Amino acid sequence: MFARVSTYRTSADATGAPTEETIKRVLELPGCLGLYYLKGRDNKSLSISLWDTEEDLGGSQQQANKIRSETSTEQHMEVLEVEEFEVLTNQLKDWEVH
Repeated sequence: MFARVSTYRTSADATGAPTEETIKRVLELPGCLGLYYLKGRDNKSLSISLWDTEEDLGGSQQQANKIRSETSTEQHMEVLEVEEFEVLTNQLKDWEVH
């Protein structure tokens, strides 16, 4: 599994949350396994997209760049960095919703 991590600086009036349309567009890309959006302090946020293979990650690059550019413009965010990684561990703890 592979991941693309994009770092953004959000404006003070932006939530950094993606639209349902943005989420749908990313999840429809071939080989996309999932997506996380994280909001941090100091107007910083991250998106993490997960990909089945390195080929899927590379093959999605052009479309992902387009989606990222459009979304950052709509959300008034600045793209600070985009990095790609191999996922070495993938484990979530089982938990119940209370």
